[in-house]
Amino acid sequence: MCLIVVGHCMHPDYPLVLAANRDEYYQRPTAAADFWSQAPEILAGRDLQGGGTWLGVTRQGRWAALTNVRGAGPVPSGYSRGLLVSGFLRSTDAPQRYLARVARWGHRFAGFNLLAGNCSELGSFSNRDAGVRLLSPGCYGLSNHLLDSPWPKVEQAKKQFKEALTRPGFKLDYLWPVLSDRRLPKAGSFPETGLDPDLERALGAIFVQIPGYGTRCSTLLAIGRDGHVNMAERRYAADGTIEGESRFAFTLVS
Repeated sequence: MCLIVVGHCMHPDYPLVLAANRDEYYQRPTAAADFWSQAPEILAGRDLQGGGTWLGVTRQGRWAALTNVRGAGPVPSGYSRGLLVSGFLRSTDAPQRYLARVARWGHRFAGFNLLAGNCSELGSFSNRDAGVRLLSPGCYGLSNHLLDSPWPKVEQAKKQFKEALTRPGFKLDYLWPVLSDRRLPKAGSFPETGLDPDLERALGAIFVQIPGYGTRCSTLLAIGRDGHVNMAERRYAADGTIEGESRFAFTLVS
């Protein structure tokens, strides 16, 4: 996952609104979002190589999402970072408690940023930063650096996200254009993380499309104050066209 924008307790009707793009190699085997047969309370895509997921929600309103940290080096243990997301979804720990546990053994993983939340609480932790953060209501953006790092794609996505969220009669579908923006950042405006400048610029788009790698799927998620949950996923082929879409709606259970 290379871009996540979250509205935490910002909208009067939705404690959570989330829009996210997952960027990955096209050859990495992946299952589309669905309720897991082995854990039917979990709704998420599935990384068939590592066994975890990049983003998911449960019927109880627990949710988590993750990005990697660019240039963070090899995986020390061989563990997939996606297991951190599925671990929270399977657990009963409050977000802050779970992230505190992760902080104790997060050094075993390559660099990551993890968001974990429920209908009232949102926490974040990165093993490339110090400490667990419990986040106050607001809009947050996360790419392949630390939370709210002012990368052009993060700033642009947050701006468009907030504009969509404040439109009269907000609908989740208003957020698709935010995630489909393929404009490249202006020369000199994108971060320098040690990659070739042309590649760095290509990765600076909100929707990424380069040979062999790009935005594999976009996900929208909203949890309403009435307990109603909506999630939608669009999946993309290597040429950037939509190859599938799934939508889910359910009511939270205690």
